[in-house]
Amino acid sequence: MTERYYLTNETAVQYIKMAEGYDGKELIEKLKSYLSAGSTVLELGSGPGTDLEVLSQYYHVTGSDFSQQFLDILVEKNVSNELLILDAITLKTDKIFDCIYSNKVLQHLTNDELFQSIKNQLHILDDGGIVCHSFWAGDDCYEMKGALHNYHTLVELESWFSPYFEIQLLEFYDEMEKDDSILLIGKKLKN
Repeated sequence: MTERYYLTNETAVQYIKMAEGYDGKELIEKLKSYLSAGSTVLELGSGPGTDLEVLSQYYHVTGSDFSQQFLDILVEKNVSNELLILDAITLKTDKIFDCIYSNKVLQHLTNDELFQSIKNQLHILDDGGIVCHSFWAGDDCYEMKGALHNYHTLVELESWFSPYFEIQLLEFYDEMEKDDSILLIGKKLKN
C-alpha cells in the first residue's frame, strides 16, 4: 500500500477539500437492507469522518484510518466514536464486528494487498457478518500524489470475494459519471 499520501496535515487537509460534498449516504441506505440497526460496524479509512457521521445514525461505529492525521482531525471535531489506527491490509485488532464498511478506500491497495485484506476481514467479522465496500469501476491503475488508485471490474470483485462471502449486491452506481463506481455487499460464508 502506498502510504506517503495522507500522512501529513497538509495532505489530509487537501483530501478533505477535494472530497467536500461527497458522502456514502446512498451506499449506507443500501446497507440498511442487509444490516440491522444497532449492529457494530468498523469503517476502514474514516478520513474526515463524513461517512462515519452518517453510519453512526444507525449503527455502533468504530472509525479507523492508517493516517494519524485523520484521526487527530476527528478528535478535534469531538467525534465520540472509538477510533483505531488500522492498516486496511493487516487489520490487526482483537475486536469483532458485525460489518466492515469502506467507501473508495480499498482502491489504494494493490490486487495482492486487496486479496490479503479480504482474507483478514474474515478474522474480525462475526459469523454471518457483512462487508460493504465501494470501488472505482474500470481497469485503470495509477499513482497520483503518492497514492495508488486501483480500479476494479465486477468480474474481478466477484471472483475475489465470492470464495469467502455470499454476494448480496454487486452493482454499478454513479458518483461523478454514469456507472463509474461499484458497490459490493457480501455476507461471510460459514466455515
